Amino acid sequence: MMFVGQVETAGERVEVRCADGRITGLVTRAVGTPLTAPCEKASVVVHIEPSTAPFELRGLRTITRSAFSDTTHTVLHNACSSGFDLRVEASDQLVITARYRPALSLHGANLLLRSRFALLVGQTLVHYPALWRAGWRGRVPLHVAVLAHAGTAPMLAGPAGVGKSTVVAAAATDGAVVTADNVCAADEHQCFGLAEPLRLDASRRATTSHGRTETRWRHRVGSLTPDRIVILERAPRHRVEPARPDQAALALVGGTYAAGELRRYWQFAATLALATGIGPAHPPVGEVARAYAERLPGLRIQVGEGGRLRLDDLCGAPA
Repeated sequence: MMFVGQVETAGERVEVRCADGRITGLVTRAVGTPLTAPCEKASVVVHIEPSTAPFELRGLRTITRSAFSDTTHTVLHNACSSGFDLRVEASDQLVITARYRPALSLHGANLLLRSRFALLVGQTLVHYPALWRAGWRGRVPLHVAVLAHAGTAPMLAGPAGVGKSTVVAAAATDGAVVTADNVCAADEHQCFGLAEPLRLDASRRATTSHGRTETRWRHRVGSLTPDRIVILERAPRHRVEPARPDQAALALVGGTYAAGELRRYWQFAATLALATGIGPAHPPVGEVARAYAERLPGLRIQVGEGGRLRLDDLCGAPA
């Protein structure tokens, strides 16, 4: 039986069509919310086929060692090291056909490392296509969390592991509205959250990468407009001080390129840009980051060991 569902992520409406319940379950887990029945035309359509036959390469030129294209149709072998081959058609609507065709060794690794495979399924089939399609609109990936509370909307920047997700989870419990705790597709004014589960430090529940647990959002919104940048850092003692624009820009750019969740995205986007001529080969992350940093006030919060940030710490400083 064919499953058809949609999810809004990175400002794009993604439609997934799949007859394999196991893969459907992994996609649902990756977006952190049940997919809904189709309600409008999707900008990204992903067909997950049960076939293990290779895609036809006749008439396609070699783009890279594992990518082939005639501009209209592009085939990626073992996209993002996931075991999926992708056939990409990029016009007004981005249409991706996926077939699971891993080498024997990779198939074994995916069975053994199930959490890693689940992350790769989400990245390859939903997150990266949505981010690339958002790039057509001039949006770039930013490794940030964005929330809104009491008329303020802080953008939280900082490297992975600094505690952004923990802060966002506590803020959501206290009544904040959240668009993402991890990655956004952003233009110079608005951040469109990537639909993912909330990942927190390990508990007794099933864990994902780095020993974190996955929790579904009770409520999240598609986008928010930040009015300040808050740089989070770990330090021996708690400290709060203003952040200069250059410090804010560095936190946004450095945190984005250091993010493991986006490690495979840059090759994915560059390869498709080479193959199709659509979208920038390199998203203008620096330009968007500098636009935010120069326009918005910045705050630098060093969180002491064992310390916990309150929502007022993020939203109390005047914008």
